[in-house]
Amino acid sequence: MWCIGALTEEYRARMYALLELCARPISKTEPVICVYEKGLQLIAHSRPPLAMAANSPSKHDYEYVRNGTTNLFVAVEPKAGQRIVSVTERREKVDFVAFIKGLLTSVYAKARRIHLVLDNLDTHFRKCFDDVLGSRAAAKILRRVEFHYTPKHASWLKMAEMEIGILSRQCLDRRIADLELLESEVAAWQQTRNEEKWTIE
Repeated sequence: MWCIGALTEEYRARMYALLELCARPISKTEPVICVYEKGLQLIAHSRPPLAMAANSPSKHDYEYVRNGTTNLFVAVEPKAGQRIVSVTERREKVDFVAFIKGLLTSVYAKARRIHLVLDNLDTHFRKCFDDVLGSRAAAKILRRVEFHYTPKHASWLKMAEMEIGILSRQCLDRRIADLELLESEVAAWQQTRNEEKWTIE
């Protein structure tokens, strides 16, 4: 099913604001950070796969064992070629707030202002920080943050979603049975991507 977004005034305003933001030169004092999240199933083989042999690819049974779900938070600084991926057990507002707080207090602690680009998920708004941290603590954490929201039905503007697509194709295109293996694989992928400075321009 397709959902085609209407070109409303709000859509146009958000689109032009984001295009202008992304066209700015890279800045260490005012980084543009795009954030997205993705739920993921942990899946194990029900029977041991058959190894690859001469002229025969490896084979695995279509049945599998479901080992629960997990979540990936991805933050990408498009022009810097930097991304941060966090694996969490849930994707509730407390997890989102903890991920953003970690970015603000560690990776971007020295930035004067942080432009945070988000979609319209209900956990992505300032109120969630107030709910989780309390109003005073949230105000202190967010004093350097400027929120920017993508238009509804505008995936083509979500650079962190594009990065998750690359992560899915390059790293998660197979069965991963447990959280430890997922964390290890994602960390290795993140390190390689960051070392190679893959940018989005």
